[in-house]
Amino acid sequence: MNKNLLSAAIVGGLLCLSSHAALAKMDAADIARLGKDLTPTGAEQAASADGKVPAWTGGLTKAPAGYSADKGYIDPFASEKPLYTVTSANMAQYADLLSPGYKALLQKYPDYKLNVYPSHRTASLPAAEYAEIAKEAGKVELANNGNGLLNYEKTSVPFPQPKTGMEAIYNHLVRYRAGGYQYFPTEMVVQANGNFTPVRREVEIMMASAMGNPEPNRLYYYLGKVTSPESVAGNLTLVHEPMDQTKEGRLAWVYNPGQRRVLRAPEISYDSPVNTADGLRTNDMVDMFNGAPDKYDWKLVGKKEMLVPYNTYKLADRTLKYEQIIQPNHLNQDLVRYEPHRVWVVEATLKPGERHIYAKRTFYLDEDSWGILGADLYDGRGDLWRVQEAHSLQRYDVLSAIHISDVSYDLQARRYITYGLENEEKHTKFGITAELKDFSPAALRRSGR
Repeated sequence: MNKNLLSAAIVGGLLCLSSHAALAKMDAADIARLGKDLTPTGAEQAASADGKVPAWTGGLTKAPAGYSADKGYIDPFASEKPLYTVTSANMAQYADLLSPGYKALLQKYPDYKLNVYPSHRTASLPAAEYAEIAKEAGKVELANNGNGLLNYEKTSVPFPQPKTGMEAIYNHLVRYRAGGYQYFPTEMVVQANGNFTPVRREVEIMMASAMGNPEPNRLYYYLGKVTSPESVAGNLTLVHEPMDQTKEGRLAWVYNPGQRRVLRAPEISYDSPVNTADGLRTNDMVDMFNGAPDKYDWKLVGKKEMLVPYNTYKLADRTLKYEQIIQPNHLNQDLVRYEPHRVWVVEATLKPGERHIYAKRTFYLDEDSWGILGADLYDGRGDLWRVQEAHSLQRYDVLSAIHISDVSYDLQARRYITYGLENEEKHTKFGITAELKDFSPAALRRSGR
């Protein structure tokens, strides 16, 4: 690719680019656009040409009257009705707005549907985050063939105008998560007949940038404990996540209550299965994608208007029971809200000589929050195997768009797994504080006892 073609690709944002290309940092002119024709996170501030995706006007920054953390999120759009519903009968009419994954689900399950509502660009971050994004936008670079970041301090959007697929993915990996939080996610493997057993956890996550004494080359710290059912209760997992995982592999430990021992667990990475997921979820599917990106070639396909789960407050309703959410073959789709939004499309193709159960993955990233909202996962034959979906909402109490749950549908096994639902659990606690010693193997051992 010559320089003229490369320049055209950057301006147009539509040409697939290799993550190994040597590209210039974001220049001063582009940085000056942040907060003007671009939002502070780099999205297009203007509405779409047809107005179906509205202009961004600051997002949702205040909780509705009557909100309390104990009762859960109040749906600010509860009175809205669907504009239309996409079904297998009319999906051809909306084909340009649908991912291959949604088309496959509509074709496979006759009762599957997407209720489409008016679009609201609710994503918003604290003012201090916007200032940090602008401060670091022209400094951060990809390092080590795209497997780490140079000159990174604590920005939650290192590449507001990504030029490669890997830059876009790093925006997802380091996106704002209110510093640290404790939550109580439920994982459910759902059989073809709808049967499921909730696996409950207590999890603490701290972004390294929010800690006073993080180690070098750290992105976040994770400590998770399985609390039920009894057959797996007491298992603990500790992770120190490096920023550059080719420079230093993921550090992980597990505590097994039967053995009463803390053991190193280097296998908790890439496509190794999550031990409670019955083979339906790999470790790098957690949070839609996490970990080292080095097994894939990443391409930035471009930006596209698509139907994606958004403002899914109805699904987060704490009066719901899991039996009302979980159904055979798929979630109760009357509880999932879809809206038209602009997303960045990123393709990951397995490098020659590398091994992974997914030969290709296509990700759909929200232009406003940089969270991955969906993913299509292909097997080695090139067949669509699994479809991931993240249920996003603006957490207006802490100004973060951390999704409330996600689901992965296995089209071949006709089973699915959902993770993160907290409808019957304690509420998430944001703004927790921690020190490095709280995420040490010794702390893991104490927690086990």
